[in-house]
Amino acid sequence: MSARHILLVDDEPHVLRVLRLSLEREGYIVGTASDGNAALAAMAQQLPDVLISDIQMDGMDGRTLCPLARATYPDHPFLILVMTSMTALDERAWARELANTEFLEKPLSPRQLVARLSRHFAALA
Repeated sequence: MSARHILLVDDEPHVLRVLRLSLEREGYIVGTASDGNAALAAMAQQLPDVLISDIQMDGMDGRTLCPLARATYPDHPFLILVMTSMTALDERAWARELANTEFLEKPLSPRQLVARLSRHFAALA
């Protein structure tokens, strides 16, 4: 099986760095983007197996990116993981309408993320 492609989207460079290094250590190929516009440009070059996006970002935020990515690539059923520290249910309601989309609580543990991805890819095998 070939390496899995992950696209990380966050406007905090230290978050991107820590998660990228953790995922690369596990054998994933990881691309990064600082906002939704950069993420869509990256997706035009290489569609990810998993899109991991923060919600609150300068430029295009995750709340805009996630539905747009799903609509732009409807035949590519990649998992979307949305990172957020917002706990209000109304802040999360929009994602329930997106297929194959889940929330991850920030601060995000790299170990928990790796475990979540392992479960996802094991279920596909």
